[in-house]
Amino acid sequence: MSHPRKTPDTLRSKRWFGASDLRSFGHRSRALQMGLNHDEFMGKPVIGIINTWSEINPCHTHLRDRAEAVKRAVWASGGFPVEIPVMSASEQYQKPTTMLYRNFLAMETEESIRSHPLDGAVLLGGCDKSTPALIMGACSAGLPFIFVPAGPMLRGNWAGKVLGSGADVWKYWAEKQAGNITDDQWREMESGIARSYGTCMVMGTAATMMSHAEVLGLTLPGASAIPAADAAHPRMAAASGKRIVEMVWEDLTPKRILTRQSFENALTVHMAVAGSTNAIIHLIAMAGRAGVDLTPDDFDAVSRTVPVIANLRPSGDFLMEDFFYAGGLPALLKQLESRLHTGAMTVTGKPIAETIALAKVYDDNVIRPLDRPVSTANGLAVLKGNLAPGGCVIKPSAAEPHLLNHAGPALVFEDYDAMMQAVNDETLDVTPDHVMVLKNCGPVGGPGMPEWGMLPIPKKLLKQGVRDMLRLSDARMSGTSYGACVLHIAPEAYVRGPLAAVRTGDIISVDVEARSISVNLTDAEIAERLKSWTPPDRDYARGYGRMSAAHIQQADKGCDFDYLMGTAPIAEPEIH
Repeated sequence: MSHPRKTPDTLRSKRWFGASDLRSFGHRSRALQMGLNHDEFMGKPVIGIINTWSEINPCHTHLRDRAEAVKRAVWASGGFPVEIPVMSASEQYQKPTTMLYRNFLAMETEESIRSHPLDGAVLLGGCDKSTPALIMGACSAGLPFIFVPAGPMLRGNWAGKVLGSGADVWKYWAEKQAGNITDDQWREMESGIARSYGTCMVMGTAATMMSHAEVLGLTLPGASAIPAADAAHPRMAAASGKRIVEMVWEDLTPKRILTRQSFENALTVHMAVAGSTNAIIHLIAMAGRAGVDLTPDDFDAVSRTVPVIANLRPSGDFLMEDFFYAGGLPALLKQLESRLHTGAMTVTGKPIAETIALAKVYDDNVIRPLDRPVSTANGLAVLKGNLAPGGCVIKPSAAEPHLLNHAGPALVFEDYDAMMQAVNDETLDVTPDHVMVLKNCGPVGGPGMPEWGMLPIPKKLLKQGVRDMLRLSDARMSGTSYGACVLHIAPEAYVRGPLAAVRTGDIISVDVEARSISVNLTDAEIAERLKSWTPPDRDYARGYGRMSAAHIQQADKGCDFDYLMGTAPIAEPEIH
């Protein structure tokens, strides 16, 4: 059944520019004030370019130029582009964590789209939280939109070795702490690991979420893996500008693209690329804005059936630049075709089946066939038990196998500073069998659930050659991280989840195959300990921190704010 096309008279922006009243006179005269002629904006789709460019976000420093590429294509296609800046969510510099501000950016995106005379939007982002935030906000606004991924940076290089963001930082930092890397070598590495603008070039959170944006049908085919510095990148941005004008006339809204099948496709891709554990939180939140009920159990069900076929760090050998040359996401989708809902719609106006019809794999060591996977280990596992009634997650493919079924005594830290002081103490009473536990790092207790979950191996053990051990927290970890890290424990300690009751010496058991996690305490013992447990002070007197603490949901619910969740319609703004 065909969908009715928009006409100039049915454009949303006509409410601002097309009426014969005093207010529209003001709107038109102010457009003229900016040097525009009537025929440049009257009766044309107004396209908002929602730009997360910032001079303090190296992942996005090229997005000012990409906005210009989008604009020229919008103009050439008969649209009227307007650039609207929003928070950049700079992963590298914003503290305590950009996760605290994901919902802020989602709100800013939604309200920027709804409150302005826009008919459609182009979203420019890519650094970890910017992708889900932009998509969450644009979904709630409900207008046609297309996502332009910032793209990965070029490969890192040091002493003839290829370096990957994050993953190699943690690896070589451990060697430095063990005395195997000198200060001079460390400084040399510092200047070689990030060689261009763009996001982390491993399958971390940025690459994972950009890949999800593509498989969800929200980008042009192949857009997610184009290196930021490649000439194909501005061409993709321009093609997106052309396409959004067509999408407005077609009234191709997110409601027509995002379905249960779309998100099931994203889950399949997530497991195939061994994507970032952070995606479980973001996809649940994004699905909620699209009216799709997604839970951690859905992730776990798919993880049992889909092998890892993308040979990418931190779970494999290669980097995103190699993935692009090997065929990018369309090639991966081609390998997964038998596992996908290929009728799912995309921003092209065509289903996935058509967008990947001509896709090819150019290097089947980077993008493996299903019968020759990188790993049959689950890309993600959801564990439950008396320590995590709401669940928690681990990335089995990035952990040492012997730790996937392990029991040992807890070594408990109530806060990050105490943990860091302890791990640097070479007299610390710790063995490789200990289970390190960090509390009060969740959505409220962090605040904002910082990426502290890859707890550092104590220096004493590093010098003994230990490079992995079981670590538990209610925090997240960087998608570039690795190791036997159990994350997102829900409910978090700060809101008196069972994690708060754990003490040093308690025996903790994890069995990934059985999907279980427990502490050797009865429910009564946990309840009794919680009576005397006091959380640290997180009582914000005012401001955004106070609002977040009052309204953020737990990790298993996607960490959205309670008043942002759902799909209840919001009326168009009145114009008087």
